[in-house]
Amino acid sequence: MKPYFAYFLQAFYKLKFAKYYFGKMSTVAILAFMAAASVAILVYWKSILNGIKSRKMVSLLPTIPETALPLVGHSYLFPKKADEFFKFVTDIADKSMHELKQKFAVLWLGPLPMMFVMHPDCAEVIMRSTKHMEKSFVYRFLYPWLGKGLLTSGGQKWKQRRRLITPSFHFNILQDFMEVMNEQSDTMLSCIDAKVKSGQKVDLGKAVTLCALDIICETAMGQTVNAQENEDSLYVKSLYRISEIVQERQKRPSLWWDFAFSKMGIGKEQEKVLGVLHGFTRSVIEKRVKNKHEKEISRRMAFLDVLIHAKTEEGDALSLSDIQEEVDTFMFEGHDTTAAAMTWCLFMLASHPDVQQRVHAEIDDVLGDDRTLTMDDLRKLEYLEQVSKEALRLYPSVPMFGRVTTEDCQLDGYTIPKNSQVVIPPFCIHRNPEIWKDPLRFDPDRFSKDNSAGRHPYAYIPFSAGPRNCIGQKFAQMEEKVILTQLLRRYKVTSPEKEGEIPMDGDLILRPTKPIRFVLEKRC
Repeated sequence: MKPYFAYFLQAFYKLKFAKYYFGKMSTVAILAFMAAASVAILVYWKSILNGIKSRKMVSLLPTIPETALPLVGHSYLFPKKADEFFKFVTDIADKSMHELKQKFAVLWLGPLPMMFVMHPDCAEVIMRSTKHMEKSFVYRFLYPWLGKGLLTSGGQKWKQRRRLITPSFHFNILQDFMEVMNEQSDTMLSCIDAKVKSGQKVDLGKAVTLCALDIICETAMGQTVNAQENEDSLYVKSLYRISEIVQERQKRPSLWWDFAFSKMGIGKEQEKVLGVLHGFTRSVIEKRVKNKHEKEISRRMAFLDVLIHAKTEEGDALSLSDIQEEVDTFMFEGHDTTAAAMTWCLFMLASHPDVQQRVHAEIDDVLGDDRTLTMDDLRKLEYLEQVSKEALRLYPSVPMFGRVTTEDCQLDGYTIPKNSQVVIPPFCIHRNPEIWKDPLRFDPDRFSKDNSAGRHPYAYIPFSAGPRNCIGQKFAQMEEKVILTQLLRRYKVTSPEKEGEIPMDGDLILRPTKPIRFVLEKRC
């Protein structure tokens, strides 16, 4: 270590401000500083050498065209507004894909290099692996809300939780949820009908969001919050507010330090909001646990019941805190993502009347008279499924995933060092012209059986892919089909908005910056 320490001191003395500073310091202070520096280097020398090695490896990787500055990286280029920031990132990706023909590129978030992947070949290396399964550091801002559950955990804990939760999405349980989805869809239509009849404007995006929230509350917890009929519910308001706070922290490095954040107004607000959210879910869990041995024939099965009866490999039950982590995760992932997907799908249908006409014809053909929707009906709505998939291609609910490499790996012939932050953006991969012909065109026939055959397995990843794919994918697809079918069997949807001109926020969930305006017309 002596050569490294000597080099360190030599470099320090060469700086003018260092000479001046040392000239003003006492001998004792200088010796104290040298001792502290020596201890730090001795303790962290492996990390220092690994850091130097990683930096050398990163310097050989393709980088976005713009210049990265010391310490701040590319962050000096970042716009402050969420929609402008998302456009900046996607424009950079477009330039890298189209002009530079790069499959990935480094974007510096301050002093932190982010490997920005834009091609399914590179995405597959990370997502297919059973090694690179740790989530990126930005997920830690979800810890106060979701703890370390299925979404945010890694390693052995994630594997155990995945095994325990998988039975929650068994076909028979999903089939039981059809009744809930039909009932809440009927409530949504009643609310919409009343507004249309009275001449009020209908915020269609909000309507499907509240419907999805009521569905996930009842299917996850067996508890209704009546969000559609009580939009001012404190729980509903808190659920939306915590999402906004998490997104704000992810964008602003000044909010990253937990201690400082907890002393700020927004940190204190988060604590208050989490008190509402955790208080509600904890009370529901405790009540359900207390009554778990009671045989209630009329009581519907919920995800919560599966968690309460789950046993680890050692035969231990999950603690109340363990159960709460997963219930809160269900609440977060189970309504916002699906609601965003439905909103974009409805906008695509409104923008393409020929496609909407085909969907109406299919719904009329499958359902005929006004009757209750069944699982068998959903399987027959093949074109609607193609429409849903194509809307998710253009507007994936989660526009970016984050992973950390746990060992060196190869991307497009380059060596990516261990502990690298990797960003996998479905939004960009789904629009890569090398993979998708005329990628910006909305064409549901891309997902016909014939056209889907032979497609790269990681070219379409709205639900992630590989071992950490979305466990609730079938639930989400089923819910979306039910709500869209119930709405479209009764209404024709149009919009004065122009496709391609809607600003988007791409933080946790891909949303329009402002609510999309829709016009509903009753079908004869």
